[in-house]
Amino acid sequence: MSDQPYEGRYEGQYEGYDPYPQPQQQQRQGQPQQQQPPQPEWQQHTQQWEGQTWETQVQPSMPAADTSYLPPQGYQAYPEPQTYGTVGQPQPQPLPQEAPAPTRAPEWTPAYQPPVQQAPGTGSAATPDTASGYGPPTVTGNARVTDAQRARAEGRSPIIEPGIQPAALTAVLGLLLSGTAAIGQYALVVPLVLLQAVTAAGWFRLNGMWPARQGIALAFLGAVTADVALLAAGRENAPAAILGTLGVWVLLTLVLQLRSHADPDTRMYGLMATVTSAALAIIATGHLAAEPDAVTVGAAAVAVAILARALPLPTAASVVVALLAAAGAGIAVGGMTDLGSKGAFLGLGAGVCALIGHRVASYDYPSRFVHFTAGVALPLAAAAPAVYLLGRALG
Repeated sequence: MSDQPYEGRYEGQYEGYDPYPQPQQQQRQGQPQQQQPPQPEWQQHTQQWEGQTWETQVQPSMPAADTSYLPPQGYQAYPEPQTYGTVGQPQPQPLPQEAPAPTRAPEWTPAYQPPVQQAPGTGSAATPDTASGYGPPTVTGNARVTDAQRARAEGRSPIIEPGIQPAALTAVLGLLLSGTAAIGQYALVVPLVLLQAVTAAGWFRLNGMWPARQGIALAFLGAVTADVALLAAGRENAPAAILGTLGVWVLLTLVLQLRSHADPDTRMYGLMATVTSAALAIIATGHLAAEPDAVTVGAAAVAVAILARALPLPTAASVVVALLAAAGAGIAVGGMTDLGSKGAFLGLGAGVCALIGHRVASYDYPSRFVHFTAGVALPLAAAAPAVYLLGRALG
């Protein structure tokens, strides 16, 4: 080696270093090694591939089949084995097969076709959705229209009054009050307690709160407490017994509602319903506080007025007939007692209060259960203050 720097261009190859090694060929025995001719400079640095190669020819593809509808295929647990050719040999190609003819999906036909109904009052056909009271189905949902909303939209009254069956039950309960009042005060307690229980349950159901066992039990317990307090204090102290029990029960209901874990709106709604139910049930104690003759006349007048109100007449005519029937019943039953003709005024007043209770029980499409609870009890419970006050005024 020399210490002089390299100058010029080196035309040969470096000893011991080959950036692109060439595959070595073994020398057969008995044959001399052939000398390769010199290669140009650009070819010395080019890699040459002398091994075997794979087939790179473009294979013919299968014709595309229509995949709009494919018949169901069975489940194959193990796929069929496939054979592969050796490297460097062409692979056997499968014979082209005819593509299956595309089959059309069968059209679905419903098994049941609902009959087209005729819309009431119109000449157009109504679909099953409109006939059943529901609107057409939507993605976001469709709120159901209540019976009262449909009645208002069609210009009809949303009020359904109790029929003849609730009126008959009211008449039976009124006659029981009228008959037991003539027997004695303790006999009157039995139908009165039944009236107070039905009143408490009917008011909660009328407000859409069912089941409301605690509220019903609380209101009924207040009514029973008022009955016991009145029996203990006597008729002369009836206002103090009734109003005192009502005040205590309002305070008790308020405390119980404050301990509730419901939201404020629900607690307020429950408080008002419980207080009103307890007040109506306690006010019904007025039948026990009134004079026996007044209870006899007033309960009979309520029974007759409600039966007359249930007759199939126009509303105005039905109200007039009911009031005249109540006054007539007051005169008839008052003649059997010491009231005489004064019973007409008592019967008329009790009839007015009974019709108010009947109207409240008819509010906004109530259910059948409301008619057989609130529709039966509210006319008699609402008439209790009139029976008590008019009985003391006329007696």
